[in-house]
Amino acid sequence: MGFFDSEIVQQEAKQLFEDYQALIKLGSNYGKFDREGKKLFIEQMEAMMERYRIFMKRFELSEDFMAQMTVEQLKTQLSQFGMTPQQMFDQMNFTLERMKAELDKQP
Repeated sequence: MGFFDSEIVQQEAKQLFEDYQALIKLGSNYGKFDREGKKLFIEQMEAMMERYRIFMKRFELSEDFMAQMTVEQLKTQLSQFGMTPQQMFDQMNFTLERMKAELDKQP
């Protein structure tokens, strides 16, 4: 069975995408959140990034041709911005850490 033939993989990808879209939409109001709302949003983004990192690692470890092609496509797309997948995750984590630091400065 191919990597993408798995119902579990399909469902997880769908859920990950939907959750990410919902968080991005919610994040558009980040500036209006109170301190606890901002803290909760950051925690949810961290959890989302961890889920995405694990999902991508499964692609990398798979021997399935389509999974490997997906990894290569991501690398190609990111290279257009001068980034690797690891640098993308590092940048996301840096941004979330900066958001936490700003939050700690608030009364």
